[in-house]
Amino acid sequence: MTKPRVPLLPVDEAMAAADEAGVPNYMAELNIFRVLLNHPGLARGLNDLLATMLWHGALDSRLRELAIMRIGWLTACEYEWTQHWRVAQGLGVSPDDLLGVREWQSYKGFGAAERAVLAATDDVVRDGAVSAESWAACERELGADRAVLIELVTAIGAWRMVASILRSLQVPLEDGVAGWPPDGQAP
Repeated sequence: MTKPRVPLLPVDEAMAAADEAGVPNYMAELNIFRVLLNHPGLARGLNDLLATMLWHGALDSRLRELAIMRIGWLTACEYEWTQHWRVAQGLGVSPDDLLGVREWQSYKGFGAAERAVLAATDDVVRDGAVSAESWAACERELGADRAVLIELVTAIGAWRMVASILRSLQVPLEDGVAGWPPDGQAP
């Protein structure tokens, strides 16, 4: 296990920092926030952004989680993959579909909407922007709701940023959590 570049706050200190910053206490138990709460204002801003999409989003939660899992896979971000494996399963995304994001182009379980979202995700991770072709597919498959399309791009960008933060700061998995579920296979 790699040592984090910024120390994890002890849970009690993280809880106190979370209270001061307006971050929910349950977030302060996660290693990502035990690191980020070394900068409470930033931790609050990031939490607010992610929580808006997680709990109040316009984008279908299954599609969001598939995009996050793809980002975790493409960026080799073990923490993101492992955390969102549990989040996605809690939202009813099947293990087969979660594993399907590894090689989504050949996975038979995805329809046009999933393929459009995953293509857009690949574009952003690879090139920094959604291509014209992927954008057209997202408009066609997700509809013309501007909020959904804006949120899709924001979710991809936000969780791509989170993967960079996690890997750059070398945030470890929580104690007792096995990485790269369900099979331990990393990219």
